[in-house]
Amino acid sequence: MRYDVVIIGAGPAGLSAGIFCRRAGLNVLCLERLAVGGQAALTVAIDNYPGFNLVSGFELVTKIQTHATSLGVQVKYATVTKLKKATKGFVVECSNTKYEANKVIIACGGKVRKLGLDNEERLTGRGVSYCASCDGNFYKNKTVAVVGGGRTAEEDVQYLTKIAKKIYLINRRTVFRAGTSAMDKIKQLKNVEIIAPATIASIEGEERLTSITLNTDGKKKKLKVDGLFIAIGSVPNLEFLDFELDKDEQGYIKTDAEMKTSVKNLYAAGDIVSKNFRQVINACAEGATAGNSCIGEK
Repeated sequence: MRYDVVIIGAGPAGLSAGIFCRRAGLNVLCLERLAVGGQAALTVAIDNYPGFNLVSGFELVTKIQTHATSLGVQVKYATVTKLKKATKGFVVECSNTKYEANKVIIACGGKVRKLGLDNEERLTGRGVSYCASCDGNFYKNKTVAVVGGGRTAEEDVQYLTKIAKKIYLINRRTVFRAGTSAMDKIKQLKNVEIIAPATIASIEGEERLTSITLNTDGKKKKLKVDGLFIAIGSVPNLEFLDFELDKDEQGYIKTDAEMKTSVKNLYAAGDIVSKNFRQVINACAEGATAGNSCIGEK
């Protein structure tokens, strides 16, 4: 089936793009491989989205999804395996089917960045996790470590402080990207110990994670922990592309002010875009801009 616009990703950016496309009468399909809302849906609390003093990520994206589907945005669960150029527009291939599109918006965000250490894969789900809100309740009254210096790491600590007995927050620099205000709140938590600058040298355990070894001040330091939450960002998820387009050094897509990529009729929005600031608010704005850019002759 041919669509005016196919959107890859049903997070805040993709859903916002769908809203603007549908309001202009375009036939829109939004494809999501995991869960609607993406990483935003896993955020425990959002306190910087205009109009909401405090809202959970799940509640916010549910409202956005309800808005989008009420306008007629079709949301289907499917993994995009290949995006190809066609004589007219694009072909979006999924596991069991394919769709034709006049225009495509890539809004699939990224995938979690890993430390790349021995035992990391083997102990994932056995003490190693990438989502505190998903797995935190398994560590009630236990000792855990969170590695990272950005907003995700800060949110993980805030979530875990009500569950875990002891939390180590590990960052490779003394400066935290989460910001001064966020770190002031962290420093007031009695069960949190900040270790910075430090990096994780190794992850230990047989059946389950038992400890981690740090490099700090030129010395090795072993910490006994029951859980390790890795919150060091994401990497772009663009393996499905069947052609080249302009990207930055980290592999994120370059766009102009209208969210146009270097490929005609291909747009990008949200965390997949090359930028310094990744928040729900600008993902929605970019999605709206990309959707608006798609409006024109069907």
